[in-house]
Amino acid sequence: MIKNAEQQLDKRFYRIGDVAQILQIPASTLRFWEKEFTIIKPHRNAKNIRFYTPKDIETIRMIYYLVKEKGLKLDAAQEQIRRNKDGVSRRFEVVEKLRAVKDELKQLERALTAISPNVKAE
Repeated sequence: MIKNAEQQLDKRFYRIGDVAQILQIPASTLRFWEKEFTIIKPHRNAKNIRFYTPKDIETIRMIYYLVKEKGLKLDAAQEQIRRNKDGVSRRFEVVEKLRAVKDELKQLERALTAISPNVKAE
């Protein structure tokens, strides 16, 4: 699962190592997906170093959701993106928001348990 999903992307460009760390996936996976998915197009400088924009990172998060979490094969994921990118993007955003709410609720539960350990959540 991608951690740091709520992490603010405040820079204009990120190197492949930064993106791999943010998304917690190997850089080799990013390079492979770049070949497989035509919508991933990082900028390259004169030395051929990849630079990803925050929009590229969001696209990769969407691909991660389809491939790793929903279990789609690469062809099926690409087809879904090609047919209905907006729908896939909206579903992905909803799932991310629900995860954030779930994490917040778990933190609240831990805080309440720490305050009064004898009370059980129902």
